Amino acid sequence: MKKVVLYVFLVLVLCTGCAKSEEKRVLNVLNWSSYIPSSVISDFENETGIKVNYMTYSSNEELLAKVSVAKEGTYDLVFPSDYMVEIMIKRGLLEEIDTNRLKNINNLDSSYMNMEYDPGNKYTLPFIATSTTIAINRDKIKDDIVSYNDLLNPKYEGEIVLIDDQRIMIGMALLANGFDMNSTNETELRIAKNWMLKLKDNIKAYDSDSPKNFLISEEASIGVIWNAEGALASMEKPSIENILPKEGLALSTDNFAILKGAKNTDELYEFIDYILRGKVMAEIIEFYPYKCINIDSYDYLSDEYINNKAANFGSDVVTTGHFVKNIGEHISMYDKVWAMIK
Repeated sequence: MKKVVLYVFLVLVLCTGCAKSEEKRVLNVLNWSSYIPSSVISDFENETGIKVNYMTYSSNEELLAKVSVAKEGTYDLVFPSDYMVEIMIKRGLLEEIDTNRLKNINNLDSSYMNMEYDPGNKYTLPFIATSTTIAINRDKIKDDIVSYNDLLNPKYEGEIVLIDDQRIMIGMALLANGFDMNSTNETELRIAKNWMLKLKDNIKAYDSDSPKNFLISEEASIGVIWNAEGALASMEKPSIENILPKEGLALSTDNFAILKGAKNTDELYEFIDYILRGKVMAEIIEFYPYKCINIDSYDYLSDEYINNKAANFGSDVVTTGHFVKNIGEHISMYDKVWAMIK
């Protein structure tokens, strides 16, 4: 009898060990919507056996809100934009990155490394670069639009879709009035608020997830939207033109960042290194045509992407563009303006 009990005990111990060894490896990713296609996630899972729980957000503010209320370890990897990186570092929300664990790191364009918001890339690595664009359906709109102020034309009532991003939209209004996109001057912000209120009748919708659909379906004729959305819209509907206003566009770099208390460290480094492969990043960029900053990817990118000026934007956009910067506690001023606008 004792032998039988001992045998059963040993079997249970061995089975428990087997169960633990066969536990599914997981990775919890929180990223912008429309940034990594499901095919890339599936291929990574098939290659590594790591299950990716992929969740999304629509703005940097939504990212911060989700991370701030979540239990530590809920998410492993996030993709904040430049100014949000600085905020998250100051709040102690990010872990340092060990670049020695990434064999594909040299594929990154060095001009997007060592940025002001994270000197030495202590906490982040660049993923993609973005800009806004003004996309216009030339079948519907024949006027020359060269400035944000042209969008105030009353003939465009209910014709404009905007991204749902307070910093960029208030920044647009500031630029339209000749101010710094990151102004914290109360008078200038009041003028920007009034400008947005003048625009209100022309606004069909705010949509950060897929604003191109309003243009493609012709529910709207003009969009101030992300460059990839403008590029996709023009690919699907050639009558859509993307223009660079005289005041310049909003620029941003979105970044890989490891959250404090991330539980699945090995898995997240495998994922980052996988995304840094030139061919993999090219697949992402072809699907969501933002500015590619992986130099190895250009051997795989199509001529359609290379020649699309909204997607693969040039030095003119960068030279005249404006980065959204961290404004610290002054963000409450933007919150109040945004509440009155929407």
